[in-house]
Amino acid sequence: MKNVRLKDFPTFVRTTNPNDIMLNYGIREAKRATMASAIILNTFEDLEGPILDAMRSILNPPIFTIGPLSLLTKHMIKENKLYSTLGSNLWKEELDCFDWLEGKREASVVYVNFGSITVMSNEHLVEFAWGLANSKHEFLWVIRGDLVKGESAVLPQEFMEEIKGRGMLATWCPQEDVLCHPAIGGFLTHSGWNSTIESIVAGVPMISWPFFSEQQTNCRYVCGEWGLGMEIDSDVKREEVEQQVRELMEGEKGEEMRNKAMDWKESAFRATHEPNGTSSLNFQKLVHEHDRYLDRRDEIERGSLLKQLQLSYFKQLQLVAYQKKTKEEAV
Repeated sequence: MKNVRLKDFPTFVRTTNPNDIMLNYGIREAKRATMASAIILNTFEDLEGPILDAMRSILNPPIFTIGPLSLLTKHMIKENKLYSTLGSNLWKEELDCFDWLEGKREASVVYVNFGSITVMSNEHLVEFAWGLANSKHEFLWVIRGDLVKGESAVLPQEFMEEIKGRGMLATWCPQEDVLCHPAIGGFLTHSGWNSTIESIVAGVPMISWPFFSEQQTNCRYVCGEWGLGMEIDSDVKREEVEQQVRELMEGEKGEEMRNKAMDWKESAFRATHEPNGTSSLNFQKLVHEHDRYLDRRDEIERGSLLKQLQLSYFKQLQLVAYQKKTKEEAV
């Protein structure tokens, strides 16, 4: 990992507790990965080439990058004329957000969502709220019922008055579809991998507020290596939120990030849609390897069954011979 800092490593790697549950889980899974038949990743070669090369140099199992999975799945469904309602959410979706987005100017709305399990203090919630309000930009903000740890989210009445007509609050939204809506111009996110890859698919630049696990690592690459995001301080202040939202939506750096995000969007599309796209080819190889595995397994099972039948037949012959010998001795 090039130019990585200690703060960029996952939180469970930086722990000083050797009994940390996530640390030990990661160690176990890393060991198991060396014994796997294959490793399948929701990414694509152009995005993480150097990291994938490093992984392939130390791991024996073949690594198949078949992402972004959402793009690959949609392409396969369309190509094969299939019907699918695939999708998963931990929260009930509110579809009113699409009515609110209709009629908004292109790339004029900031989408805010900190994922399905990230939590924060009510003080940080209020800082985010006033930062968004003071930016004067329109925003769609997902606030889960359990977003604030240990209590309900409470926003000042003055804030609610300030954002009338330019801010919508929802408990959950269909994120992939929201990010792909033409009105969305930026994404304030916790930098979970699903959110990161979905933002890349949509070509939307990000403001990153990583919380735990691998989110800090994702943030490092989004902001440092891939050039489509800005990081916000963990002890968030409204002034910084306002400044970064303004930069994202109207600044020169924001425009550069938007162009970079579109480049990555096109790269992801090529990987999954073109016949020689890396993810398309890797998926075909994966299916082929899976079929070969099934054939080998069936062959082994057939061989095992044949051996069992032969052994059973041999035992029956032995029994018949023994019974015949016993009868002869009796006579």
